[in-house]
Amino acid sequence: MRFAVVYSRKDKAGINIVEKLKQVGFIPQIPIIELKKETIYSEFFEKKYPELRNIDFIVFASRHASKESRKTLSLHAPGNWRGADYGGKVGKVCKTSAFILKYLFQQLNKQAEIENLKDYEITLECTHHGPLIDKPCCFIELGSTEEQWKEEKPAKVIAKTILSLQNYQRENWIPSIGIGGPHYCPNFNKIQLNSEYAISHIIPSYVFPLTESILKEAIKKTEEIVGKVIIDWKSMKSEERKEIINLIENSGLEIKRTSEIKK
Repeated sequence: MRFAVVYSRKDKAGINIVEKLKQVGFIPQIPIIELKKETIYSEFFEKKYPELRNIDFIVFASRHASKESRKTLSLHAPGNWRGADYGGKVGKVCKTSAFILKYLFQQLNKQAEIENLKDYEITLECTHHGPLIDKPCCFIELGSTEEQWKEEKPAKVIAKTILSLQNYQRENWIPSIGIGGPHYCPNFNKIQLNSEYAISHIIPSYVFPLTESILKEAIKKTEEIVGKVIIDWKSMKSEERKEIINLIENSGLEIKRTSEIKK
């Protein structure tokens, strides 16, 4: 698979990750693009770089920030279900791959174990923030404070995870999207790591009510054909759940509860 790495010169974590990429096994054939703007506000940049024309997937190497200052290695697709305060467009999400996200999440956990990185939480995040670009993509992030952005070992784990895409092979997974739960997706983490289901976009509870346009956007912007929707059952109120189930079933999709999937 042909992939590229994109980071911002304004992003200390992105710079750190790219430095580790070059140390642990950089391949000249893999484009590494440095942006002047913050990645989340860099719409249309891929049209400026001819080396990205034949690329299948873009990985944004980035920092993550949170109010809780938690130590995290995180992974997610970009896009906005509601507002667009941090780049992108309202109601639009980027193309992504359920299979590549699953592969990267498994590799992120594997590389963290190899490097004995026990004090970092490894997590998916729901789909959020910009940019909105044409190429399938994801963000892989180091968080959540300036101290962590500069640390070498977690940056090395992310670098090795990105480079592992050289060995990516399509598996016989079940492509799906996730609906419900909090921003840091604890139930979807287990499914992505251990089950036969591969999750692309995640629509969290805080963007409800779920609409037909949101559901269609998640399906349309998944590279694989999605026939399954996994819902975080207990994260929804009863009336809310009924509306969501009705919407999904009317769309011809099959529902699975997170509790029904062997992890």
